Amino acid sequence: MPGLTLAVWAEALYLTNLLLLPGICFAVLLWLYFKHRASAPSLAVCHLKQTIAGSLWAGVLLGVVTVVVVALSDYSSEATWVIIITYFVCFHATLVMLGVLGLAKAMAGQTYVYPLIGKPCA
Repeated sequence: MPGLTLAVWAEALYLTNLLLLPGICFAVLLWLYFKHRASAPSLAVCHLKQTIAGSLWAGVLLGVVTVVVVALSDYSSEATWVIIITYFVCFHATLVMLGVLGLAKAMAGQTYVYPLIGKPCA
């Protein structure tokens, strides 16, 4: 199926960005998108777009929101840290599960749109 390998790479890079090498894998994902956006089959472009959007939202949800909560609350309070850790773990696990589902769809040769944050593929 055309675009299958690139779609799987996109989803694998999304998961690796969340789990192992944040930033580096996102840069590779962007590079793949800009290199293949005009020539890749629609399956690959769909997965590339979805994983880039997912990575951007992950950065906002996991990074920015956590920093804002710490900045707006008592840094030394135990309750603040319980809230932050619970928030981070729940959202991180959700983003990883969505990535696993996206990887399964890519391996099956199907398009995948991330819930709430994804845009339907053309």
